[in-house]
Amino acid sequence: MSDGKLRRGIIVEAARMMYERRESEYYRAKMKAARRLCQGWVKPSELPSNAEIRDEIQRMAALFEGGSRFDRLREMRVEALRIMRLVSHCRPKIIGSTFTGHIRQGSDIDIHVFSSSLEAVTGCLDAEGMDYDVEHKRVRKHGEERVFTHIHIRDRFPIELTMYPPDKVGFVFKSSITGKAMERASLAEYEQFLRAEYPDSDLEEEVAAAEAAIDRFQVYRSLLVPLETVMQDSHYHPEGDVLYHLLQTYVLARNELPYDEEFQLAALLHDVGKGLDARNHVEAGLEALEDQITPRTAWFIEHHMAVHQIRDRTIGHRAHHRLMESPDFEELLLLGECDRKARVCGAIVPELDEALDELRELSRMYG
Repeated sequence: MSDGKLRRGIIVEAARMMYERRESEYYRAKMKAARRLCQGWVKPSELPSNAEIRDEIQRMAALFEGGSRFDRLREMRVEALRIMRLVSHCRPKIIGSTFTGHIRQGSDIDIHVFSSSLEAVTGCLDAEGMDYDVEHKRVRKHGEERVFTHIHIRDRFPIELTMYPPDKVGFVFKSSITGKAMERASLAEYEQFLRAEYPDSDLEEEVAAAEAAIDRFQVYRSLLVPLETVMQDSHYHPEGDVLYHLLQTYVLARNELPYDEEFQLAALLHDVGKGLDARNHVEAGLEALEDQITPRTAWFIEHHMAVHQIRDRTIGHRAHHRLMESPDFEELLLLGECDRKARVCGAIVPELDEALDELRELSRMYG
């Protein structure tokens, strides 16, 4: 293989790994790609640049995502403005793909904030009822170890706030892609940028719409969290509480149909009404989830109890026939099988937030 073809192969393979989120670091992606193609060691100096990988990722995004990528970019930029205004007292600066436009599936909104107090940032998020995690990450560079504080916000789009001390507000950070000064903008600069980028839009109206938008995954979370304390009849559910059963069902459903968000969501939410009305949990769940799930997901939840009747042969002929006419009948039976098997004591399941993050990512990737 010629040097030119080898270099191009490394670019494509590394970009594919990063686009598919199998790797997050440019250097590791390039080294893995090189070893796979060369079946041996490659000098770092012979590897393509980060910018070449970034450009190939963008080509893949344009190929696989089409025009929807630009609509999502606009929504992400408006959301970034909303968050920057929320933490304006911390002199925020937007960086990364949302600002430069190099987004792809799963891209997040990256913002630097400058404050000596973590509570000065998280207090604003708490006041807005936002769901977030704080991560203190140790990084060793040039023989020096530093601790970086990251605030990961779960919202319609993933948002990461990286906190620095106030005296770093004027510091020039270098880009890991280009090696040059990182592109960034203060709140005032960013507002000016958006007005120039979208001259025909009403920016304030779009921000207001973003503030009013309901994050459906937060709705799911608010209904699911209380179920950890709702215990079930041990004869039918020896595994324990409702949330544990739902997470088991979700894992089984994800393994069966890994690309079907509606099916997986039905598995996670099918008993959500048990925390509202144990006797009529199906109706209660559907009422609480109204407008937050698709008709197909609602159909799965509405009829999941009928699968037990089909299995026990207690369902009426007409009711059975009506269900069989649905194009989703086989998936309904599969959901019932997942429901039946999800009753194992000690089964390993993900945390609720991890499951919701997986579903959120699946939604972004496949709509």
